[in-house]
Amino acid sequence: MPNDSEVRDAFDAVLTAADYPIWVVTTVACGIRAGCLVGFGTQLSIDPPRFVVGLSENNHTFRVAADAEHLAVHLLTEEDRELARLFGGETGDNTDKFARCEWTEGPHGLPILSAATHWFTGRIVARYDFGDHVGVVLEPTAGRAADSARSALRLTAVLNLSPGHEA
Repeated sequence: MPNDSEVRDAFDAVLTAADYPIWVVTTVACGIRAGCLVGFGTQLSIDPPRFVVGLSENNHTFRVAADAEHLAVHLLTEEDRELARLFGGETGDNTDKFARCEWTEGPHGLPILSAATHWFTGRIVARYDFGDHVGVVLEPTAGRAADSARSALRLTAVLNLSPGHEA
């Protein structure tokens, strides 16, 4: 019977091998913009379409999103490593990330990252406690998928990134 450490090591290795895409989630509430790098995000349902993102409870974006009705989800590509460093390596508690990148105001007043070729916005339909992260379930409301052959930025590309806060 494997011990807890062996199980955790195997679990971590399987997820690393899956090499999930990396997202940046942005939001606005009470006049405060926020955004963070997200490694936990996936489609949940085809009909109706649903997507879930996991926001760390330690994250500035989590606190702002608690008062938000919508989120924007940006799929990063290999060309977006600087955005990954900005939104994953800095915390909104002491850095205005939006002053350091190009963005426009999109649907629902959400900040949309100009460099992101693929994004969608979603209405928050549910929140679930998943431990140190809260799963935020979204119903898509708008989006853009540019005709691009750029590859999605993957987990293994950001594993050495020093986070702006503890997970």
